Amino acid sequence: MTSKNVLNIHDDSGALERITFEGGIDVSAREDHASTVTVQRSGIDFVVTFDSNRRLTPAVAGVFSRRSGGAGHAYGGWVDSSLPEGLNFTFKVKLHFATSRGAGSVLLNVAQGNRLPHNNWWLGGPSIDSNQKLLRVPLGTDGANELVIPLSGTYDSFTFNAGTIRPKFPIQHVFVLMLENHSFDNIFAMSGIPGITAATPTTDINRHNGQSYPVSKPAPVAMPTDPGHEFEDVLVQLAGTGATYPPQGPYPEIIRAGYVDNYATVPETPAADVGKVMACFDTPTQLPVLNALARNFLLCDHWFSSMPGPTWPNRFFVHGASSSGLDHSPSLRELLTWSTVHGFVYPNGSIFDALDNEGIPYGLYNDEHSQFARRHLHVEDGGNIPQVAAIKGVSRMDVKDIGKLAEDLAGSYQPAYTFIEPNYGDVVAETYRHGSSQHPMDETCGAEGLVKFVYETLRNSPVWQNSLLIITYDEHGGFYDSQSPQALPKPNDRSGPLGLNTHGFAFDLSGVRVPAIAISPWLAAEVDHTVYDHSSVLATVEVLFGLRPLTDRDRAAKSLTAKLLKTPRSDCPQKLPDPVPPPPLASDADAEARQFALRATEPLPRQGNLPGVLGIALKTALELAGDDAVAQLAVRHRFEQLRTRGDARAYLAEISAQVTAAKLQAAATPEEGDAAS
Repeated sequence: MTSKNVLNIHDDSGALERITFEGGIDVSAREDHASTVTVQRSGIDFVVTFDSNRRLTPAVAGVFSRRSGGAGHAYGGWVDSSLPEGLNFTFKVKLHFATSRGAGSVLLNVAQGNRLPHNNWWLGGPSIDSNQKLLRVPLGTDGANELVIPLSGTYDSFTFNAGTIRPKFPIQHVFVLMLENHSFDNIFAMSGIPGITAATPTTDINRHNGQSYPVSKPAPVAMPTDPGHEFEDVLVQLAGTGATYPPQGPYPEIIRAGYVDNYATVPETPAADVGKVMACFDTPTQLPVLNALARNFLLCDHWFSSMPGPTWPNRFFVHGASSSGLDHSPSLRELLTWSTVHGFVYPNGSIFDALDNEGIPYGLYNDEHSQFARRHLHVEDGGNIPQVAAIKGVSRMDVKDIGKLAEDLAGSYQPAYTFIEPNYGDVVAETYRHGSSQHPMDETCGAEGLVKFVYETLRNSPVWQNSLLIITYDEHGGFYDSQSPQALPKPNDRSGPLGLNTHGFAFDLSGVRVPAIAISPWLAAEVDHTVYDHSSVLATVEVLFGLRPLTDRDRAAKSLTAKLLKTPRSDCPQKLPDPVPPPPLASDADAEARQFALRATEPLPRQGNLPGVLGIALKTALELAGDDAVAQLAVRHRFEQLRTRGDARAYLAEISAQVTAAKLQAAATPEEGDAAS
């Protein structure tokens, strides 16, 4: 005597035409069952019935898991667990769909488990994306499009919600690694890569104090001082000494003649070194890691930073296709304003908000311990603080150390979008040494080591075949580039709620060109002359995962999906060259500590990267304090006591210790609930 088992499927997509039984019955041993499955349809409701006795066994769960493709490809509408530990039975059905863009079908494994008082049903198969709770149906004979159906359900019924038809792409995971402060020409002009648009010594020259400074090689491993890259600096670099920008523009004529003039104004820059902003790396010998990637994948030689200014607004653009009006490095006053709203606010939200709204997971990593530099930094140096944690809704608690990436990728990696930050070096002393961001004053080996690690970890992981890695730089860092910024659409997301536009910039012009390499088995090894800016990261993610544009900037931005191949490559290198070892240190760690001791009593700068890092630390402390008003008041009072660089160093160590303790506590806390069946 068998029991009747009934699964109901409600099709709000309007595309499901029929369901056919395809065999594959597997039942727990010694349990009676029917030899077929029946399907009845009434309008948009389908009833699937299978007569069988019920006994939960791991053996049937194993069959279901193998047939479905493992974790990430099984959906139970009543539970978050991605795979059952025991099942009563499983069988196969085919779902047949018809749309205006063509027909398609998918083979699904159907299974039942039980936990009192219910019998619980599962769907599984390669077409199921349990992380995003989607069913993907290829359409047409060429499969160029797919029907994407959101799933919902209960223990004995599933709903196929209204679907959308999208171009079908092989990319399921996008990774972005953003480094610091170099122009395209500074990195690649002397690379010898055929076909790139690059500076030449005969055509690209600046003059200063009667002397000519053409582009040349090699570039110094580390600059003696930090070239200017604030809005006013870039204005001089692009338009020449004396150029002015009227509020809302237009930007003055761009002649690219002021790079050396501007660098000569940076305090403590030796007169003999002013031409170093024109120097370019001998890429094959100085930057072998980046050189190998540029020659093996898609080198984008017209990728521009998003506005002619510094790190912070350009990094905000990659997260929201806007900087909310910010056109300069943040000040302490502005950061205190952000902290009252628990972070930097975008009028239309960030890409992380958009992903959250669609139930699409994302991941955040940073090189917390500067593990690729020759000398590991301490947490009080500030380089371990991820800039993305400045954004409202993103916490430093969300960011993992890059050392965990290999372990995460080896498992069932869920994030569709992953953003990776380097270690920024010694931010408190503002030397930026011993990091992995490739800041101009730091050695190049740390960033090369980070790039090599990220690429090789991804390349040799289970997700490589369906991944895209974008490596780029936030802005040009004051280095010469031969290409003029591009006219781009304004974000048109209102002026921003925080009153941050101090120069009246109209955001209708890109910044200076920066290096960018797009890496995937689905991309050719070639030079791409398409004009991109950092909003192209968002445009690519939005096309791949069906998200709406955040602003007019990413709505108009070019997506890398246009460059995807029809079939994947099999010749992508598994390993990259090692970074070039750095020259011997001029001083030891004790000497650097003594040097900082002489500066410890310096007052905090009112604007720049150190105030920005301190602001993120304050935001983090407020988040850790929770809703306790007394604790929040104490956090603010502690912050208001900061006066000097020495105070900043102690404060950053204090907050980092709190973060470490909170993460350890979270890791030690067992998750609620047990395995589902």
